[in-house]
Amino acid sequence: MLGISIYPYKEKEKETFAYIELAAKYGFGRVFTNLLMLEPGKEEETLSKMKKAILHARKFDMEVILDLNPAVFEQLGIGYSDLSFFQEMGATGIRLDSTFDGLVESLMTFDQTNLDLEVNISNDTYYLENVLSYQANRKRIIGCHNFYPQRFTGLDYDYFMKCSKKFKKLGLRTAAFVNSHAAKHGPHVYTDGLCTLEIHRDMPIELQAKHLIAMGLIDDIIIANSFASEEELKTLGNFRPEQIELDVEFLSGTSAIEEEIVLENQHFNRGDINSYSIRSTYVKLKYNQETIEPNNTLHEIDFGDITIGNNSFGQYKAELNIVKQKMPNQKEEKNVVAKIKEDNQFLIPYIKPWSKFRFRKGVEK
Repeated sequence: MLGISIYPYKEKEKETFAYIELAAKYGFGRVFTNLLMLEPGKEEETLSKMKKAILHARKFDMEVILDLNPAVFEQLGIGYSDLSFFQEMGATGIRLDSTFDGLVESLMTFDQTNLDLEVNISNDTYYLENVLSYQANRKRIIGCHNFYPQRFTGLDYDYFMKCSKKFKKLGLRTAAFVNSHAAKHGPHVYTDGLCTLEIHRDMPIELQAKHLIAMGLIDDIIIANSFASEEELKTLGNFRPEQIELDVEFLSGTSAIEEEIVLENQHFNRGDINSYSIRSTYVKLKYNQETIEPNNTLHEIDFGDITIGNNSFGQYKAELNIVKQKMPNQKEEKNVVAKIKEDNQFLIPYIKPWSKFRFRKGVEK
């Protein structure tokens, strides 16, 4: 699921409402916002703005998660045993930015409001195991990483993978944040982009999302800062969140049937893998009666090339390959029909045995 973030205490109501409507138009299904920035003496004003925005999002059936911590409960005079205050605001769940003792969290999962309890999964601790040891209601627990406004403080890739795998194995629905380059602000005064993974900070938003999808560990992708542009929302809304999708550039001379093989089929890697190519073989059964004349039969093919077997390749005619390392094509049995765009090529190693993948057409060479 795709999500946006809103900060109604910093935004004009009309703009917030319009942003929610635009996100819903492009298939976004959840909203992140927080109560961590409640200024003493301004609680009533801030909560009123928050409630209006949340209820507007709920009109579009969007989930709304409120970020808070133990200090917020104290500031608002709310007990841990009754979460109805947040339900009345329109929220569908609360996120604990910092923790209680495990027992409190477990009791929250049985609260009569049926609010989801979202836990912070950017920590490599046994926190969730502790919560579950108190016989928590697993069906009510979801997980979400942090985001990091300060450059060079986002999570390292290996640490992110370790934490995500750990919580995914425990059966949690997971979420992480990506950074909009059009957005102006987040919840804090200072921000140099908002993202979970540091390597994503300067990436185009579509590559950040593609990377999270390729990892196969994150269920929900949330834009952390506000307001993302309509182009960014539309781009993410057009993604297939269940599989890797690679942008390609077709070579001049590629035939219509070759473009169809690339773009109009569900591809998957064979299970008996090799180090030279990713093989999508079922397409050859569908197209074995088609004529595929030799064309762009380069004598050497390279990483990121997409090839299709031509008429001279016997039973391998119409088989599609993604090249993983340089190799010869001196018999001219493979047509080089396209190239995976350079900025997408880092996703190729994520295609594992039996991985499903598709292609999207980029700009022709």
